Amino acid sequence: MLGTHSTVRTRVRHTVPCLLVFIGLAGSFTNVAVALTISGSPPTSVAAGTLFSFTPTVSISRWRQPSFTIANKPAWASFSTSTGTLSGTPATANIGTTSGIEIAVTNGRTWAQLQPFSLTVTGTAPTTSGTATITWLAPTQNTDGTALTNLAGYEVDYGTAANALDKTLTVANPAQSSLTVSNLASGTWYFAVKAYSNSGVRSALSTVGSKSIP
Repeated sequence: MLGTHSTVRTRVRHTVPCLLVFIGLAGSFTNVAVALTISGSPPTSVAAGTLFSFTPTVSISRWRQPSFTIANKPAWASFSTSTGTLSGTPATANIGTTSGIEIAVTNGRTWAQLQPFSLTVTGTAPTTSGTATITWLAPTQNTDGTALTNLAGYEVDYGTAANALDKTLTVANPAQSSLTVSNLASGTWYFAVKAYSNSGVRSALSTVGSKSIP
C-alpha cells in the first residue's frame, strides 16, 4: 500500500550453530578407561621371630584412592586395606606354610590381582610338651529358655590366635566338664568350648580363654 510506513525489522534465529555447540560439548564427556595394575614379588619365606613385610606396587592412569583386599591371610600377619601391606612377626608355633595368599586392588571401577603365592615360616620346630586343662559348665537350657534334653557332648576349639581357633577336640560325653590338651608348643594358646546336641545343632562359642606355655 502506498504511503509512509515505519521500518519493519525481523529477527531470524539460527539454530544450526547452537546445535553444533551442543554436540561438541556432549562429545567432551566421553568416558576414558582408567588403567589399573598391581605388581611385586613377595618373599616366599620368613624365619620365625623375624619381621616380614611386603607392599605391592600399584599403577593407575588417573588418580583414584585404591582399596586392597586379601584372601588366605596368615593368622600371625596383619593387612592394610589402604596400602596393601602384609606384615607381621611369626612365632615358632607358626612354623609351616600358608598357601593361596591372594592380594587384589580396586579403584572403584576395575580390579587387578597378584598371582596367588605361598609363604613359609621357617625355623626349628618348638618342643611339644605343654598342657592346658579346660573346664566348663554344662548348659541346661536352649536359647529359647526351654530345658535342654538332648545334649550329646562338646567341642574344644583352640589355636595360637584368639580369632583363629583352627584345632578341635571332641568330647562325646555330655557329663564330662573338663579336658586336658597336651603336646602344646611354647607360646600363648587360646581355647573356647561349644556344646552340641544329638541332632547336630551346636551352641555359640564360649568366651575365649588363654594359657602361655613356656
